[in-house]
Amino acid sequence: MKHYLLGYARASKESQNLDRQLDALNEYGVDKIFNEKMTGTKKERPELDKLLDRMTEGDTVVIESLTRLGRSTKDLLELIELFSSKGVTLVSLKESIDTNTPTGKLLVTVMSAIAQFERDCIAERTVEGLKAARARGRTGGRPRTNEDQVKKAVKMYNTQQYSIREIEEMTGVKKDTLYRAMKGDESS
Repeated sequence: MKHYLLGYARASKESQNLDRQLDALNEYGVDKIFNEKMTGTKKERPELDKLLDRMTEGDTVVIESLTRLGRSTKDLLELIELFSSKGVTLVSLKESIDTNTPTGKLLVTVMSAIAQFERDCIAERTVEGLKAARARGRTGGRPRTNEDQVKKAVKMYNTQQYSIREIEEMTGVKKDTLYRAMKGDESS
């Protein structure tokens, strides 16, 4: 079974030129190039999706630079893990990374560890921030609606003398809260 060298090139804007990337990929000897002009922040990248559908075990994906592949470190690592799980090698020309070599595998492991560290630090800061807020009497989430006001709103609605907007203005109870309360009454 033949293994393919599949290239991927991306420019962030329509006005940007792909020539430098395409030249590097062609010089490397790729069999097929998938290229698109689209910001890397968009999750939907049709040509990348075509590449992912096309690649098979033993293939190699070649990129000019890691920045052309991933939208973020997390996204890049997820793609590298996907390649690895499918038995596909990634080669990045600018950074001289080849995930089929011990050095390339080490670099991916270090990048994964750093990304995990970053996620753990964010989670830790979030927990610390919530504790600090609670210590000051603040709780997270949406403020609870006063139950007496909700009961009043339901009574007003049941009289059929007030519009939803009038009930909202007079009680401060939002339409969705009113409907949930009425639905709860029906199930009782």
